[in-house]
Amino acid sequence: MKATKIIVYILLIGAGFSFLYPFYWMIIASVTPESQLGNFNLLPLEISFENYLLMFSKIPIFRSLLNSTIVAVSSTTGVIVFGSMIGYALAKGNFRGKNLLFFIIVFTMTLPFQITLIPNYVLMVKFRWVDTFAALIIPSLNSAFAIIMFRQVFKGIPDDLIDAARVDGCGELRIIFQVLWPNIIPTIVTVGIITFMNSWNEVLWPLIVIRDENLMTMPQLVTLFAVGGRADAQLGVKLASAVLLAMPIIIAYSIFQKHFIRSMASSGLKG
Repeated sequence: MKATKIIVYILLIGAGFSFLYPFYWMIIASVTPESQLGNFNLLPLEISFENYLLMFSKIPIFRSLLNSTIVAVSSTTGVIVFGSMIGYALAKGNFRGKNLLFFIIVFTMTLPFQITLIPNYVLMVKFRWVDTFAALIIPSLNSAFAIIMFRQVFKGIPDDLIDAARVDGCGELRIIFQVLWPNIIPTIVTVGIITFMNSWNEVLWPLIVIRDENLMTMPQLVTLFAVGGRADAQLGVKLASAVLLAMPIIIAYSIFQKHFIRSMASSGLKG
């Protein structure tokens, strides 16, 4: 039995190392002088922040960081609010076509984003939202994944709790946000992390609807910086921008990982 555990631990350590080493290499390479990038293995011969200083001088990285934060936080907040409202209606509401509507929402998850890309862009042009944050935030305010997650967790909440809240005079919105939300914190955190991560890492849609550099998100600006020639083919500068791009997601997950794991372990698709 001990030998089996040892083998399992060795395999787990090896798998963890294989996942972590690329991130470790990226961070170390970003603080290594360009001339030494091909020579170091696990530890750099010299630590330098020249790559970061060069990146700051070439692109408005802090402005794009603020833009990405505004877009990701707004999108995440909207998805949690509207997703919980729709999920509550589908879980506890009693209206005709509820199950059909749910299956349609599930079906939309199978559609590639590229199918709706052109119609969405046409709408942005007609609404005159091109080169505005509205084009980045409003189309992402609802998520089929969030609706399904909230529906499943609300179905597991006893109706007696909701009936008691109604007896006390609570309206439906107050029931959702003041009575039910405190009982589904792990689900809210899970939906928040995944939505924030998807919004933060989005590149294709911002490249289509945003052309003003002052409004560009961080992934968009970093992508244009890496492939557009401003990095002057310097790998260290590209890696420095990639490190800054990845840090918010790593920090957010590190803070909320307990809630995330608890929600993913306890959530199941109930009928």
